[in-house]
Amino acid sequence: MDCLFCKIVNGDIPSKKVLENDRVLVFHDIQPAAPVHVLIIPKKHMASMNDVMPEDLGLIADIHQAAQEAAKELGIADSGYRLINNCGRDGEQTVHHLHYHLLGGARLGALTGISSSHA
Repeated sequence: MDCLFCKIVNGDIPSKKVLENDRVLVFHDIQPAAPVHVLIIPKKHMASMNDVMPEDLGLIADIHQAAQEAAKELGIADSGYRLINNCGRDGEQTVHHLHYHLLGGARLGALTGISSSHA
């Protein structure tokens, strides 16, 4: 498979990890759009939110729990953050592996340019 995020999960491409468990990986975005900008991905490859099946809903819960843990670890839980999932072409998804952007560390106005190409 030629998926950028699968290569990060497999360790073929290095990343600056924040959290990792057997199902989810959280790592810093290399082109941050906010002072704190990490990506939260399932280790299981799914192209987008559209590919999530009923049996994957526990994994989505794991992703959201990882978002909470990462926000605490990164010191933005109390001040606030934004959790974004881009889905499909019109949603500006460019890496076709389900992922969420966790952004914070400043007052976030109307952000633009948040695409999944910022791996």
